[in-house]
Amino acid sequence: MATCPIGFHDRLRRAWSDSGSLLCVGLDPVRSRLPPPFSDSPSGLREFCCAIVDATADLVCAFKPQAAHFAAEGAEEQLAEVIAHIHQSWPGKPVILDAKRGDIGSTAALYAKEAFERYGADAVTVNPYLGEESVRPFLEYPDRGVAVLCRTSNPGSGWLQKAPAADPAYLRVAAAAKDWNRSGNVLLVAAATYPEELAKIRAAVGAMPLLTPGIGAQGGDLQQTLIAGLDAAGQGLVINASRSVLYPEAEGKELGGTGEAYGAAGQEFAAHSRAAARRLRDEINRLIPAPSSLGLS
Repeated sequence: MATCPIGFHDRLRRAWSDSGSLLCVGLDPVRSRLPPPFSDSPSGLREFCCAIVDATADLVCAFKPQAAHFAAEGAEEQLAEVIAHIHQSWPGKPVILDAKRGDIGSTAALYAKEAFERYGADAVTVNPYLGEESVRPFLEYPDRGVAVLCRTSNPGSGWLQKAPAADPAYLRVAAAAKDWNRSGNVLLVAAATYPEELAKIRAAVGAMPLLTPGIGAQGGDLQQTLIAGLDAAGQGLVINASRSVLYPEAEGKELGGTGEAYGAAGQEFAAHSRAAARRLRDEINRLIPAPSSLGLS
């Protein structure tokens, strides 16, 4: 089994410090939205994602490829190649595989092997719905991150995650995650779209890192997210943006805002994505509260 020289939390803290960024770019390629020649190339998903990585790597703390976007096209090998490219070309940038795995026994163990050994991911998202036994096989890789779904960004999630009102499931997951975090490798998925609940999660888990989707295309409020979710050091968040960076509408309006028209820009697409990532990185840094307001001396 491959091992990393330091624990996942320490690697993430180093990535925050080295990059000066809390931004994570999600790699969710959709072939119909890819610019040519990637849209027509059999290896287009890999080529597109690697171009995005190279255009934005100095602006981000991590990357988050979405497994289903590759698997649906039978492109699992391209996913592995994207992750390998990040490790080889941008060492120190953690790769969080967004797979949302959840099962028990030998099946969970194989999902963990898939994420960490087949793909070489530094972390993977997991679903705790089946209980601790569905998470434990991932925890057996103490140098890899385990991102547990806690309060997700989708509008329909509250029926389960907020129930019952007196003892909501998302806070029970947060409490369990503190116990699971014996190796300093657990983080929680806590959405920017629900800042009040994000604040409760932060209060429950202390400095544990939070993977935070919902900024960008999903409309989460960035300032409220930072107020609710930063740790006492002014870090603690991995703020994910996918579509708003991969397919930036603001820079692409003159191209018609569609995959076909956007693709007409050819090689310009990476510059548009870089500009979108830079703008979001800079906005995050501008809105981070002063250290005194976070309890620092």
